[in-house]
Amino acid sequence: MLQWSQRSAPPFPALLAAIEGAFAFYPASVALRLQLPSALHTNLCAAGIAVQESHGELWVYAELFWQLPTLWLTSTRMRPYPQQPILENGKRHPRRPPRPSGTVYQRHIAWLDATLSFRVLDLELDLERFNRWMNDPVVAHFWEEQGDLEQHRERLESTLQNPSVVPLIGCIDGEPFGYFETYWAKEDRIGAYYDADDFDRGWHVLIGEAAFRGRPYVAAWLPSISHYLFLDDCRTQRLVIEPRVDNAKMLRNLAQCGYAHVKAFDFPHKRAMLGMQLREHFFNERSWIPLPPHPGSAPRPDPRFTP
Repeated sequence: MLQWSQRSAPPFPALLAAIEGAFAFYPASVALRLQLPSALHTNLCAAGIAVQESHGELWVYAELFWQLPTLWLTSTRMRPYPQQPILENGKRHPRRPPRPSGTVYQRHIAWLDATLSFRVLDLELDLERFNRWMNDPVVAHFWEEQGDLEQHRERLESTLQNPSVVPLIGCIDGEPFGYFETYWAKEDRIGAYYDADDFDRGWHVLIGEAAFRGRPYVAAWLPSISHYLFLDDCRTQRLVIEPRVDNAKMLRNLAQCGYAHVKAFDFPHKRAMLGMQLREHFFNERSWIPLPPHPGSAPRPDPRFTP
């Protein structure tokens, strides 16, 4: 329960921060009961932040709260980007919104006592770092994109010209640690290997800094990239990923963060595993909290099946 005096209404940002903090530090909680001045109830319920039950109690459900972009997206569109079908490179898909700039997502990670953020790649700022990461033997084993600075400049310039791709740099307390390439699945090569919906999203990842590899960091960035993509457009119902089928560590981490292994299939350049995360599963099962043995994991008591 979070309780305020009936005579002191909390500022709206403080209320949201208190709710987020309660869920972050008590990750097994499915819902919180609010005791607030009654004047706030209507607006909270209209925004989907709280639900007023038939007996008058006000509850915040984690499944609803974590779908609200206000706390995690640094700039949000007031409503989804208008939908217009277009034909591009022989593929029919919705027109995509302009690529954002700067920091797009941030989240405090309790077990790291640090802030994780994603910002859009800046070619001049990040080129040398990207080149160093791509030539790291651990990264090169799976990405197979070793090369010199000019090769990687051309590669990133091409990526930045693609309207269906948003390249991101992951940071911990502002320090870059990895590259995340997010895309709309219908326009991507993966769209030919399953029945892609208009708003399915996908992503690739490389962790370039060795100091940020390992379970405490996977438990932070893997659920967070999923969370960002679901928040970015409320019409996104599925996320997909296609790691190499022999990348056992990645496949295990995906499973512990709510991704199903749908099928193995063959790209021209690799045999891949189609991983898929459903929006309903992510929020209903609170997949922003990884399953054990990751740090930050918590029991999953489900009141629907508790006597």
